[in-house]
Amino acid sequence: MTSTPLPLIDLSRFRDPGADRAAFLAELRHAAHEVGFFYVVGHGVPGALTTGIHEVAKKFFALPLEHRLAIENINSPQFRGYTRTGHEYTGGKQDWREQIDIGPERAALPVTEGAPAWQRLIGPNQWPEALPELRETVLAWQDEALRVSREVLRALAVALGQDEGYFDAWFDEEASTHVKIVRYPGRDDTEQGVGAHKDYGYLALLQQDDIGGLQVQAQDGGWIDATPIPGSFVFNIGEMLEIATQGYLTATRHRVISPPAGVERFSIPFFLGPRLDAVVEPLTLPAGLAGQARGVSEEKDNPLHAQFGANALVGWLRSHPKVAERWWADVTA
Repeated sequence: MTSTPLPLIDLSRFRDPGADRAAFLAELRHAAHEVGFFYVVGHGVPGALTTGIHEVAKKFFALPLEHRLAIENINSPQFRGYTRTGHEYTGGKQDWREQIDIGPERAALPVTEGAPAWQRLIGPNQWPEALPELRETVLAWQDEALRVSREVLRALAVALGQDEGYFDAWFDEEASTHVKIVRYPGRDDTEQGVGAHKDYGYLALLQQDDIGGLQVQAQDGGWIDATPIPGSFVFNIGEMLEIATQGYLTATRHRVISPPAGVERFSIPFFLGPRLDAVVEPLTLPAGLAGQARGVSEEKDNPLHAQFGANALVGWLRSHPKVAERWWADVTA
């Protein structure tokens, strides 16, 4: 373990005419390049909403199991809905968490011959009849998470010497956003809540409760505790931004350690992905930054695809083998 704290970024400085914009961009660029993880405050999300989504999450996981299983993800070709503890895998090992997966609310596309397999990821969510308030609260929180994530992405574009709207083309109403509502049960021994991994989108935003467990891998291989800071979100760089910046921004490995016995941890991550048909093209960095680009990571067990839909599909198939077996046997074969 290392005691190095993660950087903290006040996003309100990006639009504040009285703030030192150059200093803000330098701090953001440093956080995204050197660490790949940082806290964000000054985001403007109402406290009632961040409190409300935690409250409704606790209500859902307190429902009898049969109500949770009524929206089990095995019923969804789009991997949406409830996943029981131990039924998602990271790095080939069971994660010790239960969760709901929620994506954009859209109708499924008809399956046509020759169409890309990833088109089948488009489709509806599953919502519990026993807790109707979940849908309204989650969709409201999702809208705010999207707004904040887009603002961070615009700030990163400027920090990388690009026009503020450089990334906007791929983030229209067809963008592939994704929310998880997660509960980590306590365990007697320190075990894998979520195994070490990188996120494959552009950015990830995380709302934590006050129970720690998220750890970020430092450049020296040690682990940094992402200690919860009230009122903040944790952001991290995804693999698509690593490709787009030729490794100047690096997707950083992270993991979650299970809480101790008798303690439960709740978290809500939001993943900012572009349209599924997006193809990531390297941007032209200023010479001073281009010279610091590390190149795209080469991991034989985690090959990166510049086509986002293909990258997303690989991640889902690998993480949810039972859903893959039921709905995607033609692809996995």
